Amino acid sequence: MAVGEAPGESEDHTGRPFVGAAGRLLTQLLEGIGLDRRDLYITNVLKCRPPGNRDPEAAEVAACAHFLDEQIELIRPDVILVLGRHALGRLLPGSPPISQVHGRLVRRGERVYVPLYHPAAALYEAAKLDTLRADMLRVRGYLDDAEAARKAATAAAATPAEPAREQLSLFGL
Repeated sequence: MAVGEAPGESEDHTGRPFVGAAGRLLTQLLEGIGLDRRDLYITNVLKCRPPGNRDPEAAEVAACAHFLDEQIELIRPDVILVLGRHALGRLLPGSPPISQVHGRLVRRGERVYVPLYHPAAALYEAAKLDTLRADMLRVRGYLDDAEAARKAATAAAATPAEPAREQLSLFGL
């Protein structure tokens, strides 16, 4: 799952998240680590575009909070990509700034998050684009680790349990 800030102008027109320039960059970044947009659910903290494309206000974030919480609960993603400082503030309140936590795996309760710079920020600052690409490679590693753990857990659950000693003694073993 990827969670951004709020719909932009292109998103407002189409009703789909991340379809503008930042969305095209997100698609390229995902493809760079072997993912298709269809491999993850993409959403935003806010469900409506703030007037004048300003930063979300606390009341707006609070009004939309239950929608995002329900999306996360229904989808139960292995990893949530936290795109930008506004998503970071909503999903990981009290975290250090995005500049300090980007690319790191963060566990909170049963959830796993990876804060990343928002693709729009990388469009405005070339240095952030290089950082975002490197962080996406880390995401690939985290996803691979999650898949390996899931396979190991599935294999362990499928392995029959060893019979109890008392049962073995019934057969003279």
